Amino acid sequence: MTKKSIVEADLEARSPWSSYKDKQEVILSPPTTAVNASITIPGSKSLTNRALLLAAMAKGTTQIEGLLKGDDSYWCINILKQLGVHVEIQGESATVEGINGEWPNRTGELYVGAAGTVARFLPGLLAAGQGLWRMTGSHRMSERPLAPLLYQLAAMGGVFTYERIEGQLPYTLEAKGLQGGEPVLAGSISSQFISGLLMAAPYAEQTLRLSIDGPIVQREYVEMTLEMMRKFGADSNVEDEGQVITILPNGYQAPSAAIVLEPDVSTCCYFWALAALTNGRIRVEGISLRTLQPDMEMVHVLEKMGCSMVHGENYVEVTGTNQLKGGFTLSMKRWSDQTLTMAVLAIFADGPITFTDAAHIRHHECDRISAICTELIKMGIQVEEHPDGLTVYPGIPQSALLDPHDDHRMAMALSLIGVKVPHIRIANPGCVSKTCPDYYERMEALGLKVSWL
Repeated sequence: MTKKSIVEADLEARSPWSSYKDKQEVILSPPTTAVNASITIPGSKSLTNRALLLAAMAKGTTQIEGLLKGDDSYWCINILKQLGVHVEIQGESATVEGINGEWPNRTGELYVGAAGTVARFLPGLLAAGQGLWRMTGSHRMSERPLAPLLYQLAAMGGVFTYERIEGQLPYTLEAKGLQGGEPVLAGSISSQFISGLLMAAPYAEQTLRLSIDGPIVQREYVEMTLEMMRKFGADSNVEDEGQVITILPNGYQAPSAAIVLEPDVSTCCYFWALAALTNGRIRVEGISLRTLQPDMEMVHVLEKMGCSMVHGENYVEVTGTNQLKGGFTLSMKRWSDQTLTMAVLAIFADGPITFTDAAHIRHHECDRISAICTELIKMGIQVEEHPDGLTVYPGIPQSALLDPHDDHRMAMALSLIGVKVPHIRIANPGCVSKTCPDYYERMEALGLKVSWL
């Protein structure tokens, strides 16, 4: 593979918090000993942006602890400041002075970067107020689906003028307030569309009664949204096993105590996978099995594959095994962000593993199913691609220059192969700044050999 075939990085979407913007490649080789450490992981990306946006909308001042300082949260904070919200960042803490639903700056151009959460959560919050804004994003974010959400917001009072393709960025939003009502959204495309409507509902003119058509992809993320909204005093009612959600138009109130964000379990999974691959041990502090974050399913699957897991009120620890077990099928519907990580683990199992129910990840930062198949085949691994997933057969990967398709989860998952195979090269490593800006420093601290081009 030549460098010309590498997908170009969308460098515009990198924030000042990105650590590797000037790096063309990272080269990884196995540690000399098993990974053995207790670590802390930055706060959840999903919870960070939910907390920041609700704090901005609320009445009063909110303190947030455990902030993830990644690309998505940077662009979220940058937009809030453009809108006139006072946000002060000190380390991993944020102080946000809420605007009680009335944006101080009512015109301007707002750039969301590659942040799906901001692109899906912000439009409703803007539409609930008054103003005229042009919304733009990265090249890939401008290709990702937004239409189901934006059409519902338009039906409730938002006026959208699209510049390129209807239902996608870039567009201009004229906000005149949201009416509320009884919208219906499909649950099969993205839980973020549901969350986007719910988060705006406390500032609608009338009660919102949202009906969800069909099973919800990653339902837990909707539950995370509702839980965060309750911290800000939202009045909600969930019926019909989560298919009907009612939100009263009572606004948000800043909580009296600081909001402490959990570690990002999606990021934790890469480090538990390191333990699994090296017959090592990784304890992540500050997290509990009781989390709503669905990627915690990973530790239970690692147990099925022969690893051991212990946990307490404030930690989860995984110890690896000499030989990972395979020979089964996994539904990734609830925890699809780890499809790529599990595909890499499957290479080193004792039997093939099939991953299903993940068709929606074709519409993330890249077509993740197609991309992971392409890169594994490049290393000589037998893979079968399916419409909703893939089957990975065990094999011995060959060293190669791998293309993460400018996708943080592709880069972090493919990097795990360097735990077992020398001289694994990952192009455009800066894309990891979306979720874990210091990922490779962390890998090096755990014993991997890391070098740069």
